[in-house]
Amino acid sequence: MYLDAVIILALIIFAFCWFRTFSKTVYAVAIIDIFLRLLNYISANIGIKGFHSWVVSIFPGSIPDLLNNYMRGVLLTVFIWIYVGLMVIFLFYVTRTFIRKK
Repeated sequence: MYLDAVIILALIIFAFCWFRTFSKTVYAVAIIDIFLRLLNYISANIGIKGFHSWVVSIFPGSIPDLLNNYMRGVLLTVFIWIYVGLMVIFLFYVTRTFIRKK
């Protein structure tokens, strides 16, 4: 029942402990979110009947979906804004890297 929350929370805690820099942690959160979105998209469009229901039962569609499943009210709003802030910082890092590589 709470397996998806435990998996995502463990990955984010692992990212904070292992990488120890803010930029690498932002990259890790973005990678986790992109992975969840890709997994959800592929499972919905692959055409295997039981695969999509299995994936949806274990993994959330994205980090905001996970937050929405377990939180309500002001706390949800605060965590969603933290997530949005992390994604804006991720976009800044990716854009900065792209511009420097040119």
